[in-house]
Amino acid sequence: MFSVIQGASVYGVDGKSISVEVDISSGLPQISIVGLPDPAVRESVERVRAALKNSGFTFPLDRITVNLAPADLRKEGTAFDLAIAAGILTASGQINDAPFERTLLIGELSLNGSVRPVPGVLAMIEQAKRSGIERILLPSGNVKEAVWISGMELYALNHLNELDLNKKKQADWTHIRVPLGNMSAYGSTNSPLSVAALESIGDYGDVIGQHQAKRAMLIAAAGKQNILLSGPPGTGKTMMIRRLPGILPPLTEQEALEVTKIYSVAGKLLDGSQGLIAQAPFRAPHHTISTGGLIGGGSIPKPGEVTLAHRGVLFLDELPEFPRQVLEVLRQPLEDRIVTISRSKAVFQFPADIMLAASYNPCPCGYYGYEYGDKHCTCSASLISRYRSKISGPLLDRIDLQLQVPRPISLEQQASSPTLTTQQMKELVLQARSFRLARTTEKNSIQTAGDPTTGAALRKAISLKPEALHLLDHAFEVLGISMRAYDRILKLARTIADLETSESVEAEHVAEAIQFRGLDQIIH
Repeated sequence: MFSVIQGASVYGVDGKSISVEVDISSGLPQISIVGLPDPAVRESVERVRAALKNSGFTFPLDRITVNLAPADLRKEGTAFDLAIAAGILTASGQINDAPFERTLLIGELSLNGSVRPVPGVLAMIEQAKRSGIERILLPSGNVKEAVWISGMELYALNHLNELDLNKKKQADWTHIRVPLGNMSAYGSTNSPLSVAALESIGDYGDVIGQHQAKRAMLIAAAGKQNILLSGPPGTGKTMMIRRLPGILPPLTEQEALEVTKIYSVAGKLLDGSQGLIAQAPFRAPHHTISTGGLIGGGSIPKPGEVTLAHRGVLFLDELPEFPRQVLEVLRQPLEDRIVTISRSKAVFQFPADIMLAASYNPCPCGYYGYEYGDKHCTCSASLISRYRSKISGPLLDRIDLQLQVPRPISLEQQASSPTLTTQQMKELVLQARSFRLARTTEKNSIQTAGDPTTGAALRKAISLKPEALHLLDHAFEVLGISMRAYDRILKLARTIADLETSESVEAEHVAEAIQFRGLDQIIH
């Protein structure tokens, strides 16, 4: 007696179709799972055994072999439980296998037969649709994310005994028909930062002074440029970066699907929330994070913080406190916008289109160069040098905006000066991005911090005025900046021009962009 049920797994952030083959033959009662299963898959034997018994079925007292094909790919997780149980039931003749043709079964089983939700459902269903699968049987707890893949028949299961079509017709399965709605349907109900959370992080209008830093935040949000703030403790570096999500525009529909799929794979959608992730993610890992935690890892690699921040912001507070080897792994993602992890049998790629925001103190005690009152630097020259050496030249080269955030001198004067609110800054960001979209649509090119366009092609694409080019070439000779920094200054100047709705990049735009490279010479 033989049966094949369609299952699925996740590799990287993509789904993979897995055939669950079950053979029952005479022999000593035992069950074997082959096809490179991990411990969680091998342990499914006991879960399936108890679930079948407690759901009114009979577990066959024969030799059972379960093969997960293709057999050369390592399988992990609990998403195969439902498919294995269905395979045993159909192979033993307890239920008919006809309803499971062109059907994907996903779900973890509890000992009493309940079907529990699993991570990665969005990626699995997306792959199933490409493979020609028509129906999906999945836990009811995963339905809210699954409905966003249109054109599929979804059947929500709560218990294993719902598979018994002798007692229950297929039409009686809980059929979910929810078409992909408009963007207002998903809103920010499942966002890492909901509307309430955005209000709780505060308003830029409450920040006293620091007009240049807020200007840098505005430019960074408009062009998705990386930003680094330096200054003594208490000047508002962290506070301003944490307000950054409030001025970022909502994700497009395609971006929302990408981000939601990543969070589904990472198992961060199993909280009963609903809808797509509409707001750009904001991730702020602790400085004790490992290399694998930052870029992803494992025998079958899982997304790290860089991928979880895809289409959003990765905030590294107190940058030199992170181990140098951890920071150095950011160099490739910041340049290529992807993370590539190689294993002996496969190469995994994770999306990493992030905006890096970081802050740091000028020295371990925080007051080097900013002494005032009884605050004096107590760090030795060697300690300061060792502290700053955590930020390598190649990494700093990839950060577009670098500026110092000093302590406000006159608190009363700074508080009385006009300042932009979060809402005003967001409107400017939306205006700049709309202007850039209209401009680049006409020229069929897009210039952002992550655009691979460089050199002469870049200068031609951004409409650089001759006097602006002369100023930038002069800065290249005098300041000794690298060619990478040269190109990033160009893109930064283009973003500044977009904020002013200027078709061409003028000399003043380049001059402002150059002044935001102030830490290149200070750190190194």
